[in-house]
Amino acid sequence: MSVRVEHLVRNAPGSARRLLNDVSLDVPRGAFVALVGPSGAGKTTLLRAIAGLDNFEQGALLLDGQPMGSMRDRARKIGFVFQNYALFPHMTVAKNIAFGLDVLPRSERPSRSAIAARVQELLELMQLPDAGASYPARLSGGQRQRVALARALATGPGLLLLDEPFGALDPIVRRSIRSWLKDLHERLGLTTILVTHDQDEAVEIADRIVVMQEGQIVQDAPPEDLNRNPQTPFVMEFLGESSSFSGTVRDGLMVPDEAGILPFSVPDTVPPGPITAMARPYEIQVYTGADLLAAQATVSLVAEGVRNGYRHYRAQLLERSIPFCVPDYTEGRVKYQDSVMLNISRARLFRDGVLCV
Repeated sequence: MSVRVEHLVRNAPGSARRLLNDVSLDVPRGAFVALVGPSGAGKTTLLRAIAGLDNFEQGALLLDGQPMGSMRDRARKIGFVFQNYALFPHMTVAKNIAFGLDVLPRSERPSRSAIAARVQELLELMQLPDAGASYPARLSGGQRQRVALARALATGPGLLLLDEPFGALDPIVRRSIRSWLKDLHERLGLTTILVTHDQDEAVEIADRIVVMQEGQIVQDAPPEDLNRNPQTPFVMEFLGESSSFSGTVRDGLMVPDEAGILPFSVPDTVPPGPITAMARPYEIQVYTGADLLAAQATVSLVAEGVRNGYRHYRAQLLERSIPFCVPDYTEGRVKYQDSVMLNISRARLFRDGVLCV
């Protein structure tokens, strides 16, 4: 099922403040899209509007090119998984999963045997084959989340909406269940839209990441494009640790305002004037005092262990602590209290909040 959002506007109840401000989004059939952004960015508001749970003042929502119909019609086409699972504690797991089928009008409701077979099919799919007679309170958080997902899939929807579904799970369970969810999405041929505050989670399982800020979409791209070409400083900062350096472009060079950071050449397309450079820790290179006569920064901290093949450090530059890292095979090249100069030539350049390079 495809989803098209056209110029959606939603105001806060009783207020002119806009929760969604002219939001447009296309999600093709079979896509896995993650909505990310800080609290209050409009992620869940957009998801609930797509589900038909919230009204909106302006715009249009199309499912498979058609305007959304009645709530009953949408309920058959859309599965929604809430952050807090929203399972019925007085019902068994099997009854929870069957709920969407049990409440269908008699003319549309499958037979009892067909419902029971569908429930068992979903329990097998969720890797919970023997949990049907249990009650939600007896399940772990990861198991309850799978039951909530099974209930959302019971009516055979083409669109699955997930509102921070892993927020209450511990990190180990989160990692296992999100890879399982990605596999499930592909096996069932679903269209999936996930709201998450965890950018690593979004990068791992989504085909596209939609970054929202103050009720608007600020960038919509595949994960690798977002990392390579963040269009604003906000996107750069939100999607991972980064450091910002102010400076000036003149004579083809970016000249940092701070001593201890080496100037570097910039493309001819970047005009002279004030500029902001932003770099990830792995994009910052260091030169030790043995290489330079006027080293300005000091290695103040060596992080324990290695993450993702990098050994992590910090450089103390006056009042600033700047993270950087080097490949693990270079261990010993940088040591605690070394004097260093920073090379940020791999940084992205922004002017007036827009990406230049």
